Amino acid sequence: MSKRTTATCYCGAVQLEIPVQGEGFVNTHACHCKDCRHVTGTMFASNLTVETPHLRHVRGEDNLSAYATAKTINTGNTMTSSFCKTCGALMYRRSSGFPGLSFCRIGTVDDIELHDEILKPMAEQFTVSRVKWLEPVEGVRQTEGMSTE
Repeated sequence: MSKRTTATCYCGAVQLEIPVQGEGFVNTHACHCKDCRHVTGTMFASNLTVETPHLRHVRGEDNLSAYATAKTINTGNTMTSSFCKTCGALMYRRSSGFPGLSFCRIGTVDDIELHDEILKPMAEQFTVSRVKWLEPVEGVRQTEGMSTE
């Protein structure tokens, strides 16, 4: 079964339509790497990975600003982050090391009902960098580095 939903930036100028089940959906994961912490300003990022051809810009594609850097954790791959030009919300990231994939932010998904079950992380990665006061997500795969699944 395929299921799609929308994800919107803070000011509403940018909206995406993305798969959360079925065709085009890859996985969900919490990432504790230094890059995710710095780019989000939080202790981890909640990511929804989709195949890029299945990510559709509903509105505001021209309102996205891209920042690319090769100074990324361990890999040296170029990571491009796409932000709303108006409010600065990070909508998705793309890596040269994972062509054809987009890493969307679960927090931008509009339907809060999806957050508890469908968008619960399937894995946590870079757990070696997880802060001590944060408990592991119960029942999900834990990897000290980058998850390849």
